[in-house]
Amino acid sequence: MDVSLTLWITTIAVLTALVTADFFIGGRKPHEVSLKEAGAWTVVWVVLALIFGGFLWWQYGSQPSGEFLAGYITEKSLSVDNLFVFILIMGKFAVPRIYQQRVLMVGVIIALVLRAVFIAGGAALVTTFSWVFYLFGAFLVWTAWKLIKEAGADQEEEEFEENRLLRAIERRVPSTDVYHGTLLFVRENGRRLMTPMLIVMLAIGTTDVLFALDSIPAIFGLTQEPYIVFTANAFALMGLRQLYFLIGGLLKKLVHLSYGLSVILGFIGVKLVLHALHESGVHVPQIGIPFSLGFIVLVLAVTTVTSLVASKRHQQAVEAAR
Repeated sequence: MDVSLTLWITTIAVLTALVTADFFIGGRKPHEVSLKEAGAWTVVWVVLALIFGGFLWWQYGSQPSGEFLAGYITEKSLSVDNLFVFILIMGKFAVPRIYQQRVLMVGVIIALVLRAVFIAGGAALVTTFSWVFYLFGAFLVWTAWKLIKEAGADQEEEEFEENRLLRAIERRVPSTDVYHGTLLFVRENGRRLMTPMLIVMLAIGTTDVLFALDSIPAIFGLTQEPYIVFTANAFALMGLRQLYFLIGGLLKKLVHLSYGLSVILGFIGVKLVLHALHESGVHVPQIGIPFSLGFIVLVLAVTTVTSLVASKRHQQAVEAAR
């Protein structure tokens, strides 16, 4: 797939324009996001992703288009797991609901920029060293096993723990505990202070990078084209803010989500190892994109249905006990 510099620049410009339009239409004035608004914007971002997939089909054929859709769905499903942590962050910093969409918007932009750096590094590695696929594959299989173990254990309510970067910033930059609208800095008694608004934005953006440690290798297991990796991540992340408000209340009902994600990561990990063996000259079966796309969609559909059924039965049992 030959992607010209012009197409790269055009794509980044269009994505920037979409984010800007999203900000001025839906996020410029702080307000509580309704389900109707969140649903409408979620549909918009999904449709835009499908249109982009159609553009790839028109320009480059079914293979790149299928890789993009598989990568987009994978990144979208993995990003849903991020929402659990975003809820913890919003609770820890007691972010007023009218400011939450602004926090998520800026936080997601920070995450996208940081992920672009990760993608560039990953692309350089897989291009130069084919053995990296073994590492990526092994890491994804290990992550899948870890998810299964964590999902099967009875865990207490999680708490958000600030990462080292965030703690370092808070120690070195004078700050206030009081929100001042959407201002990032204020002056009090002649001192310039950082507000909680900036801190929570940084928390959202930098925490997402930790999730990129498994999502970036996962998408490189579906495609080695940096352009597709970047655009799939971009479309998945840019619709994450609306998804937060749309399914935030339903997240606790997705009780089998970790199992589904573990199956997907394990599947892609095996796919990566097979690809690495094939690149090394070993005759092994290759897993194609149509099968990968169908498998990922099937796992997510089954996981969602079983989660909702299990949640409903649990709720009925609780009501019966009462």
